Amino acid sequence: MCLMAFWCILSVGCSENDTEKHQRQRGNVVSIHDDVAVMPIDEDDVLVSNSSRLFLLGDYLLIADFNPLDKLVHVFDRQTYKYLASTGDHGPGPQEITIMGHIGTDEARRSFYVLDHGKLKLYAFEMDSVLAHPDYKPVVKKDLNPKSFPDRYLYVSDTLSYALMIRPTSASTYRQTVARWNMETDEMFPMPYANPKATVNKMTFAASLSDSLYVECYFYHDLMTICHLDGSLKCNVYGPRWSDAESQETAYYSNVVFCKDKIVASYSGKENYSDDYLPTQLLVFDLDGNYLKTLDVGYRIRYLCYDEKYDRLLMVLDDVVQFAYVSMEKVI
Repeated sequence: MCLMAFWCILSVGCSENDTEKHQRQRGNVVSIHDDVAVMPIDEDDVLVSNSSRLFLLGDYLLIADFNPLDKLVHVFDRQTYKYLASTGDHGPGPQEITIMGHIGTDEARRSFYVLDHGKLKLYAFEMDSVLAHPDYKPVVKKDLNPKSFPDRYLYVSDTLSYALMIRPTSASTYRQTVARWNMETDEMFPMPYANPKATVNKMTFAASLSDSLYVECYFYHDLMTICHLDGSLKCNVYGPRWSDAESQETAYYSNVVFCKDKIVASYSGKENYSDDYLPTQLLVFDLDGNYLKTLDVGYRIRYLCYDEKYDRLLMVLDDVVQFAYVSMEKVI
């Protein structure tokens, strides 16, 4: 017991109180490189760029390609990763998408919603029609407010989503805030808490209905903030390299997901804008923000998505492998 207590102190440092956690060391590193399995996606079926993200809807995996050769969204079987269909035309024309953003999934309607940041529109795609008709065209579900619109979001209903909101402050700058978004009225209700120490507020975000929590992870600060879904603070987690300096020299967090009863975030800590800035490690925390371990993937990670149905962490990689997954029962 004495050795275990010593290890806990060495790994996480000390916490001033329950809401302000300062973790001075995170030394429990475990290699999971050999646990990474390649998704058997056949390039003869479809070519997808490495500028892509993963989303889940029912029995399907959606791969959104932000630098497409043809279609923007590709549909695969969620379990086997067999290719099924492609949809979404890239372009300025009617029912085409100019700058694709996040995809929200609506399980009840078997539909998914694609943001177009260029036209400031939200397009609705019906999955059954996508699978049945190769030339299927989406419909406009919503025109977006140019003064504030969602970046990524967790869709709950047409009147409630938890969103990372973008508010332009000039032609080239913006601020990000977590908000409740009413898709029907396009009203945004910013959450009451924002960390006052985060001087550069670019962040990534995830929300969990089952845990009644959302988490913010910062790109340019070694900082993670966990809040309740009512917007009240649960805790701030400051890493070993925490600084409130207005600097973008170092890349920290890239993506974060809720994974069972854990929070898993990709973490770099490397020089930003370098050839090697992408993270190769995943930090694992409990829901109270306590550091548990570091998973060394050994590949450069672009995007994460947790598949609760099959207990897999899905990844887009910028490496010799493009799409991969890890069975989480083996590693956490």
